[in-house]
Amino acid sequence: MTAPVFVVERMPTGPEFVLDGPEGRHAVSVRRLQPGEDVVLTDGLGRWAEGVVHAAEGKDRLTVALRTGVREEPEPAPRITVVQALPKGDRGELAVETMTETGVDAIVPWQAARCITQWKGDRGAKSLAKWRATAREAGKQSRRVRFPEVADAATTKQVAALLADADFAGVLHEDRDHDSTPLATAALPAAGSIVLVVGPEGGVSPQELAAFAEAGARPYRLGRSVLRTSTAGTAATALLLGRTGRWG
Repeated sequence: MTAPVFVVERMPTGPEFVLDGPEGRHAVSVRRLQPGEDVVLTDGLGRWAEGVVHAAEGKDRLTVALRTGVREEPEPAPRITVVQALPKGDRGELAVETMTETGVDAIVPWQAARCITQWKGDRGAKSLAKWRATAREAGKQSRRVRFPEVADAATTKQVAALLADADFAGVLHEDRDHDSTPLATAALPAAGSIVLVVGPEGGVSPQELAAFAEAGARPYRLGRSVLRTSTAGTAATALLLGRTGRWG
């Protein structure tokens, strides 16, 4: 079994590190780690170090003896960003969780025209915080040391600008009669950035498709079946990771 991952505000600089606060409490009281067990400390930004539990004190304090110096995971290439239309209920957190576990690099919440869910005021701020907390926890669970960035909610105009700057820009489109290409056969870049838009349950509106096409994004489909918005991004991420060699 791989060592559990714990997030630290600052990477350790000496031979030992004290893990306390919520992460220390989780390690001692939930994971019940004992001296001699392996752990990984990370800042979630790509830097990490391996260690072994030296001592557990109280309910929220763990002393870790470092086995390695701080290492840094290289930036992924190509970088994969999924623009996720806001799903209903807790399906947004489900989408973030599974995309994080799969290996997406960035998630952009999108208030599409046909979204039932509306992020406004305090509700929007709380929902965004939930998405970010979900990405952090899923990153730890999946043993990642570089967690995906969850951006602020974007407008259609902002999404179009993001697509215009990408090396590969696409929109998942569920209409079989639409002039779309299978994502499985699309020509993908070996480096740079891939940005893929996942629309809401009601689909991407013609006006949004036109704006994205003007930005250089083409429509793509995953297969014969139509996936829910909360699962389409995960399936597409897995496909892209396999086709670009990042799962090699």
